[in-house]
Amino acid sequence: MKRQFNIESITVGHTEQPNFSKMTFVVNVEDERKIEQLVKQLSKQIDVLKVNDITDKSIVLRELALVKVISPPNLRLEMNSIVEPFRPQIIDTAKNVVTYQVVGNPEKIDAFIELIRPYGIKELTRTGATASVRETQKTINTQLSILK
Repeated sequence: MKRQFNIESITVGHTEQPNFSKMTFVVNVEDERKIEQLVKQLSKQIDVLKVNDITDKSIVLRELALVKVISPPNLRLEMNSIVEPFRPQIIDTAKNVVTYQVVGNPEKIDAFIELIRPYGIKELTRTGATASVRETQKTINTQLSILK
């Protein structure tokens, strides 16, 4: 049977524990059985200590993008005012190019890219999403109340 998983992004990095890394996979899987199968397959890999499905958890999710944009000096003020709500950092500037660093959820990154695209994107680099489970989880109230 084919596994049919489309991995949207993978991030890997060091953790607070020496010699341990954490991998965050973003996958679009609609079938609960396929999620269970994916968790089982990942758990079988050599050197994997633990796999957590955080789909239904309250999480903090972030991605970083470096966006190099064609930016003649006469358009920079306009560009900076347009992108200001995204709170990007200008991390490099050249005669006709500006490189922005944008951090946020993937939808924020997508929106930033679409807003800046008309100016001309020279280069785009995205890290992929990484996530952490929030210490305080929302409790779901399943009681139904009817007001008359």
